[in-house]
Amino acid sequence: MTSRGAGTAFSRKNYRLSTEPEKSKVTGIVNSRLLNDYLHRVFTSADGNQPAAAYRKHLTFQNLQEHLERLLAEENGSEDSRDQVTEGRLGPSTVVLDHTSGFEGLLLVDDDLLGVIGHSNFGSIRATTCVYKGKWIYEVLISSQGLMQIGWCTLNCRFNQEEGVGDTPDSYAYDGNRVRKWNVTTTNYGKSWAAGDIVSCLIDLDEGTIAFCLNGISLGTAFDNITRGAGMAYFPAISLSFKESVAFNFGSRPLRYPVEGYRPLQDPPVADLVKARKLLGYLKNVIHIGIDVTEGKLVEKDTSMWQLQGEPTVLITLAHIFNYFSPLMCKVYLVEDVLMTFLLSILERGGAVEAHPLIQQLLDLMWLLMEEYEVHECLKQLLMSLLRAYRFSPIIPDLGLQIHYLRLTIAVLKHEKSRKYLLSNVLFDVLRSVVFFYIKSPLRVEEAGLQELIPTTWWPNRFTKEGKESKEVKEESAEERLRRRAYERGCQRLKKRIEVVEGLQVQILKLLLNNKDRGGGEASRYIFLNKFRKFLQENASNRGNLAVLCPPEYMVCFLHRLIAALRYFWDGHKAKTPAALSSEEAYVPPQLFYNGKVDYFDLQRLGGLLSHLKKTLKDDLAAKANILIDPAELQAVTMDDLDEDEESATSAAQSQRPSAALAIGGALARPAWLSSPTLGRANRFLSTAAVSLMNPRRPLGALEKIKVLTLRAEQRTREDIEGTHGNDGLLLGRPPEEPDQPITENSLLEVLDGIVMMYNLSVHQQLGKMVGVSDDVNEYAMALKDTEEKISRCPKRRRDIHEELLKSQKVFSEKLNHLSRGLAWINVTIYSKEKMQDIYWLLRVCIRTIEHGDRTGSLFAFMPEFYLSVAMNSYSALKNYFSPVNSMEELPGYEETLMRLAAILAKHFADSRIVGTDIRDSLMQALASYVCYPHSLRAVERIPEEQRISMMKNLLAPYEQRPWAQTNWILVRLWRGCGFGYRYTRLPHLLKTKPEDASLPSLQKPCPSTLLQRHMADLLRSDRDLAPSFLNSVLNQLNWAFSEFIGMIQEIQQAAERLERNFVDSRQLKVCATCFDLSVSLLRVLEMTVTLAPEIFLDWNRPSSELLLRRLAQLLNQVLNRVTAERNLFDRVVNLRLPGLESVDHYPILVAVTGILVRLLVDTDVQGTERATAVLLADPCFQLRSIQYLLGHAEPSALAAAAPATDKRHFSLQTYTEYISTEELTKVEKMLNHLSEESKQAAATTLPTSEEDLCPICYAHPISAIFRPCSHKSCKACINQHLMNNKDCFFCKATITGVDDFTKPASS
Repeated sequence: MTSRGAGTAFSRKNYRLSTEPEKSKVTGIVNSRLLNDYLHRVFTSADGNQPAAAYRKHLTFQNLQEHLERLLAEENGSEDSRDQVTEGRLGPSTVVLDHTSGFEGLLLVDDDLLGVIGHSNFGSIRATTCVYKGKWIYEVLISSQGLMQIGWCTLNCRFNQEEGVGDTPDSYAYDGNRVRKWNVTTTNYGKSWAAGDIVSCLIDLDEGTIAFCLNGISLGTAFDNITRGAGMAYFPAISLSFKESVAFNFGSRPLRYPVEGYRPLQDPPVADLVKARKLLGYLKNVIHIGIDVTEGKLVEKDTSMWQLQGEPTVLITLAHIFNYFSPLMCKVYLVEDVLMTFLLSILERGGAVEAHPLIQQLLDLMWLLMEEYEVHECLKQLLMSLLRAYRFSPIIPDLGLQIHYLRLTIAVLKHEKSRKYLLSNVLFDVLRSVVFFYIKSPLRVEEAGLQELIPTTWWPNRFTKEGKESKEVKEESAEERLRRRAYERGCQRLKKRIEVVEGLQVQILKLLLNNKDRGGGEASRYIFLNKFRKFLQENASNRGNLAVLCPPEYMVCFLHRLIAALRYFWDGHKAKTPAALSSEEAYVPPQLFYNGKVDYFDLQRLGGLLSHLKKTLKDDLAAKANILIDPAELQAVTMDDLDEDEESATSAAQSQRPSAALAIGGALARPAWLSSPTLGRANRFLSTAAVSLMNPRRPLGALEKIKVLTLRAEQRTREDIEGTHGNDGLLLGRPPEEPDQPITENSLLEVLDGIVMMYNLSVHQQLGKMVGVSDDVNEYAMALKDTEEKISRCPKRRRDIHEELLKSQKVFSEKLNHLSRGLAWINVTIYSKEKMQDIYWLLRVCIRTIEHGDRTGSLFAFMPEFYLSVAMNSYSALKNYFSPVNSMEELPGYEETLMRLAAILAKHFADSRIVGTDIRDSLMQALASYVCYPHSLRAVERIPEEQRISMMKNLLAPYEQRPWAQTNWILVRLWRGCGFGYRYTRLPHLLKTKPEDASLPSLQKPCPSTLLQRHMADLLRSDRDLAPSFLNSVLNQLNWAFSEFIGMIQEIQQAAERLERNFVDSRQLKVCATCFDLSVSLLRVLEMTVTLAPEIFLDWNRPSSELLLRRLAQLLNQVLNRVTAERNLFDRVVNLRLPGLESVDHYPILVAVTGILVRLLVDTDVQGTERATAVLLADPCFQLRSIQYLLGHAEPSALAAAAPATDKRHFSLQTYTEYISTEELTKVEKMLNHLSEESKQAAATTLPTSEEDLCPICYAHPISAIFRPCSHKSCKACINQHLMNNKDCFFCKATITGVDDFTKPASS
């Protein structure tokens, strides 16, 4: 390398090192003898031996440069051997992926052409360099563990979307996803790989073999006798399926696992490497050797405490070294091999990072003596190398490797200037630093050392064959207790080791959130805030673009570390400012949602789009928050938003390299978070709405309100966020309902808001996904238990069966041992008690935020939807995901939190301020889930009475124009346990026919709410308009649901009878079962209404009672006739026992109908019974046979016809003694006797009616009503039902003004 200086004086960063010897006295440079000794000690020759003082050249700063160049030139002849190294290799010396011609399918390639993501079914790509002789190696860093085939191919291999590397004759591949090797045919080979592993691909063209290593451990020879000879050269190649990603290392960086005798495809920079190591040696010498000026001698110094202390001699010496060292430190290979190794060695002595100030001193030196662009590139490459090392290090028992790299990351970030540069330009932009907060799970338990850490495994045995927790808790045996305790001790050991890593990760975040380092620009926290917001924007706006999304498993870890760091600073502020809130009382104030200071991108608000809200609520904003919307600016913003996508696309295209074209069959340059520079997206802050803000602490006149434009994220300063005197920063626009007290630092409020958004983006989904491991443990535990029972029952003479069962037992035991250790890791990293407390804290934050927002009235509509989503989802996670390990009941303030969440659900599921269909449905589903469980139902009962009554009133609103199925389900849950034969957990016929079917939803035990039932009864009685509208909507939906069900089972029956088609569409079966379940639940709501407020049907002083009773009787008769007819459609479909129609049976629907009839005909007063009986018998569809069917009484003709089928059992309520009480059966018999007598009397007294006297609409009842003014006639039932929806006459379409009773004259 040529010298960057000329002569003996050189200029670097404006330092001029004088050549005049007399200046030494002035500048403090030591005398020439001591300087000579010092320079000879620092700049030793390559062999390390110093010549005797008499023979060595006298060194001064004037001739040091010449001496240094001579030293660096020694043993640098390796450059001459480069031509020999390239023998056996063809292609460019810098090896990258061939993105111009060597690919198939659609791929996304990193800017450095070393990383790739699959973007089509099975894309393939090869490298630019091939080999034909010798031994070669390259490494692949696995970023995702899906379907990939990695290996070697020749130029003649032709791939497509179905066939990739290893599927053609001259290509060879290893597939760690399916644990196989591929060369046209496939066989088992190797081990399974996981994200974070490194695969080494080795080819020996002298012996003709190909082998692979996983994390440095050889998997053995995969292929031998590979094709060699003229024209045969092998390229590194990969085929990968959609969204799978890897990064290659052909030798541009030091190999993580080099293999002796094998060369990387790309030569290491040998000459530069020798120079860099020499220069690092000289730098170490400077640190080791001190100058004692008073004694006039050289002394050994303690390197750990070395400081520059302004010594000119040392500084000028270092300047000479850095003159050559600096340009080398811009190369990634040298940074990783030389600089990172040296810095890590400093920390190897142990102790806290603070105990090693040498790293801070070295960073100071770099900023002092290197050009700015060199420092920037060096720091960027250093952090990228640290990231790769952290992410792709194998898990070892003490997590030593991860701890090592995190400690160095902390040491670098402790340096203020370096931290700010990295935050501004590298973290989140290049590296996606959230990788530093991730702790990967070991796929191979053995290699991670979990066997030594957790020698004894254990798993719960509390499950029945149905896969549900058994009712009786079996006493734990002494052996099981010992195993469980040993397992728990092992888990605790693992937890302590992981907590060390987590503690270091929190330290990194504390450095990034430091707001005291204001020297030389903005404090770190404010740089972090703007980058963090942009990170959230990318993940919120690109939910479909996997290339730029942060993986959800990273997000989970990042969330917990960020909560820990946030609470540390929050409580620290509370200690300094006693009036502020503690982190236990944290919430996000409502003004953040409408004052435009925090950007929510295009995320949906509770009241709809932000632009719409600003138009409709501008008066409320002005009155409550002193915020004015300028119509002209708002219109401009709206037009700007329309062009948003076009502008983003344009700026994204401009930031891409010219060769990066998106086309099918093309390889795309894409910005990746793994190893590439910044995203090619426009970093535009979307919230450009111009809002006018003013300090609301004093009343303002309209003329005093001024306009303030919202700043983009990158433009915001500390004053814009924290505020200053007379400026509230993020808290501008405080509504009068919000208390005027300090909460915490404004910047922490924005971090808290970002945490809530992060949970909504992907954390909740990932928490649910990881529960699958626990489910696998339960399944294998059940299988093992079942196998052991079979072994105990196996006859001794059947040795063959016994041996097979023992093999199965061994397989299940091994799998359980592996899974239980893996589960221990997941329980510690994801489902530990501390993580549960974090999610619980987040739930409480959301509840408080929603409560504060609700008080602002109409301004509540500005709140983003995700706050309500996170409140519901975090509660669901605490209840369902953490429960196997930790109990939610143990959390502090659990009962109160449950009640406050219940109040939110009860109030907002029908809140007119919330317009989004999805969020309204979610609220309804959450409330439905809440009333299923006794503890949460009791929480609903504890909310204030006014809110309970309001909730019930909203539930009883008419079902039209809203999602009514969930509402109906809630009412059914409140009733279940009180209705006729309605105390079952699972349907009786399912228990008999499918006792081992664990896939069916387990129904919770009935937990009716008499308190809420009482509220419902009071509302129906007191509100004369509510009851008819509600019941008519229920009857309409019942009519629709049951009609749909009958229509569908007709189609199913026809399909089943066809010879050419013996299957039915599963979707159709599911819809059919849903219609049946809806019919049953609607009948139960009618039973509930009849029981709680029978006067609605039987008190005919009410205007619509008779009509409701007639409609009810009509529907009940239709249901009974369809279900109870002998050898009918319903019977035939039930007997088919089709999968998907398990819930369709006689029992659930018939007991619901029976419950209504018993209440109307038996459990009421005499007048009510008479009215109900008269209406029921008057319905033309009434058949006494249907009532007899309930008790198994069949007609004589039916018995005679069914005589041959003596084995067929008739349905009877009397057979369900476990579900129907004796008292209930007695009432049914009483009802049957009553109807039998009444129907006989009615038949005897009924006079024949001529056709002319029948109602011309239904032909079922005599004419009994005449319309005004047109005088047309019908029966009362028809006209009353018609007038509910229409005021026009049936016949002449005249508007009906009244209806009078009609009696046929006697003379007629």
